[in-house]
Amino acid sequence: MKSNKKIQHLFLSLVVLVGFSSLAQDISVHDPVMIKQKDTYYLYCTGRGISVFSSKDLKNWKKEPAIFKEKPVWADSVAADFKNHIWAPDISFHNNTYYLYYSVSAFGKNTSAIGVVTNVTLNANDPNYKWVDHGIVVQSYPNRDEWNAIDPNLIIDENNVPWLSFGSFWDGLKMVKLNPNLLSIAQPEEWYAIAKRKNTPLSGGSSAIEAPFIFKKNGFYYLFTSWDLCCKGKDSTYKIAVGRATSVTGPYVDKDGNLLNQGGGTILAKGDENFFGVGHNSAYTFDGIDYLVYHGYDAKQNGKSVLVIKELKWDADFWPYL
Repeated sequence: MKSNKKIQHLFLSLVVLVGFSSLAQDISVHDPVMIKQKDTYYLYCTGRGISVFSSKDLKNWKKEPAIFKEKPVWADSVAADFKNHIWAPDISFHNNTYYLYYSVSAFGKNTSAIGVVTNVTLNANDPNYKWVDHGIVVQSYPNRDEWNAIDPNLIIDENNVPWLSFGSFWDGLKMVKLNPNLLSIAQPEEWYAIAKRKNTPLSGGSSAIEAPFIFKKNGFYYLFTSWDLCCKGKDSTYKIAVGRATSVTGPYVDKDGNLLNQGGGTILAKGDENFFGVGHNSAYTFDGIDYLVYHGYDAKQNGKSVLVIKELKWDADFWPYL
């Protein structure tokens, strides 16, 4: 009987909450990113050692082994108290290799670093499956940097040049050029400030911004960001804003022409009767359909953070909407 209850609970935890147009999943996630290998989707998110799920249909998800069984060997030098709770991964495929960037940080401090691991396959049953940690790519230091080295996102521009965007709160979101091997910062260093919140009455007194994700489409680079406060259940005020640019380094502008690095941003999604807040999104094209993937604090489950997948659509002026 106990075994049957466990199976029933597992089944219920994977049901779709709303219809196909909004593939919200009753699996608890934060900061989801996704990729497809052959016929399988893999989902990576914040968790102990980085949480991993797999699915054949974007609806039913199976728990997979975490990336790190033990915390990265270098992590204690950055944030000794983080206890292998790794934040906000980013996954992509280049050079016949999977690159997964991840964040190690102390909460509320900019003692942070972004590392990267690589693998030739995502299938944990493949004999070639092995994550190799290449250590720190970017690190922030208190009293030196007015930015935070978390929430990485890799983008390859039209000239095949790799860039890493990242950042949270502090002085906003940054971007730096990487070497062709995607493992370190290119020399001489090229840095850009791509988005920032202004602490004004218009923003409700908030300067909270994090989680950049850049999606190339329609001849533009679309920069998605998350505003306000996550991780507070029913008190969450998280929302998704967007701007775009014709160059990967910007300047990014919103629908009204406001610069994102001066506080601009067009709201794409925010809390409603279904979710107290939504944010930390990623965007993809799978089988010819564009998707926005993010987490939301479910109003029907007292603010539990669940996976949301929605089709991403485009208006006549090539601005995204859901």
